[in-house]
Amino acid sequence: MVPPPPVSKPHVCLSTVLIMTSLVLMDAYLVEQSQGSRKLGICVMVAVGDVCFLLVLRYVAIWVGAEVKTAKRGYAMILWFLYVFVLEIKVYFVYQNYKADRKSLDLIARKALTLLLSICIPALYVLLVATEHMEYVRTFKKKEDLRNRLFWVIVDMLDVLDIQANLWEPQKKGLPLWAEGIMFFYCYILLLVLPCVSLCEISMQGIGIMPHRMMLYPMLSMLTVNITTIFIRGSNMVFFRDARVSSIFMGKNMLAIGLKVCTFVQYQRHRHHSAQAQPSPGLHKSRDQPACPEELAQDNT
Repeated sequence: MVPPPPVSKPHVCLSTVLIMTSLVLMDAYLVEQSQGSRKLGICVMVAVGDVCFLLVLRYVAIWVGAEVKTAKRGYAMILWFLYVFVLEIKVYFVYQNYKADRKSLDLIARKALTLLLSICIPALYVLLVATEHMEYVRTFKKKEDLRNRLFWVIVDMLDVLDIQANLWEPQKKGLPLWAEGIMFFYCYILLLVLPCVSLCEISMQGIGIMPHRMMLYPMLSMLTVNITTIFIRGSNMVFFRDARVSSIFMGKNMLAIGLKVCTFVQYQRHRHHSAQAQPSPGLHKSRDQPACPEELAQDNT
C-alpha cells in the first residue's frame, strides 16, 4: 500500500487564513449594510454559513496541502471553485445593497472592497499553484517561464475584477439593469473557470511540465478576456458614457492580443520544425538493420 503524501502544514494554514479572512470581511460589509433588527438576523446567517464552509474547508485544504508537492492540482481546482462560488455570492449581495442605496457615497468602503478582492483572489491562486513547492521543476529557466505564464493569469483576474468593480463604485450615471447583470455574471463565470483551466493545464503537463506548450489558457483568455472586455469597455464608453472605463486595461488587452498571437504562431512553427527534424521510423530501421549477405558479398569483391 502506497503511503499518503506528507501534508504541507504552512500551506494549509496560509490558504485557510486567507480564505476565511476574506469571507469574514465580506460578512462585515453585509452586516454593516443592514439596519435595525435585520442586522442581527444577517449576522447569525453569515456566521452559520462560515462555520459550515469552515467544516468543508478543513478537509479540502488538507487534500490541497497533500498534493502541493506533486504534479497534480485537482483538489486545488475544487478549493478554488468553492471559494469563488461562495465569495462572489456575498459580493453580489453587497453590490445590490450599494445599488439600492445610491445616496450613500461611502467612497472609501467601496474602494476598500475592490482592494480586498484584488488582493485575496490572486493571492489564493498563487498559493494554490505553489511554484516554490514544484521540486520536480529543477531548472531555474523553466520555473521562471512558468511564473511568467502564471503572471498573465493574475493580470487577467485583475482585469475582470476592474470591470466588476465598476458596478459598485460610485458613478454619475448607472448602467441599465440588464447590462449590469450581464457584466456581473460574465465576470463571475470567468473568475470561476479561467483559473481552473490554468490549474488543469498544470496537472495535465505532469512532472515533465513544459511551460511553452501550455497554450490552452492563453488562447482561451484571449477570446474571453482580452477581446471580450475591449468590447465591454468600448460599449460602456460609447453607448452609456461611462467615465470610469479603464483605458489602461484596454491598452493592456490590445497588447496582450498581439503577444499571444505571436506566441501561438511561434509555437506552431516550433512544432512544425520539430516534426521535420525527426527522422522517419523507416530511416532508423534501415540504419540499424544489418546488411544482407548479397550486399556483404558485393562489398568484399
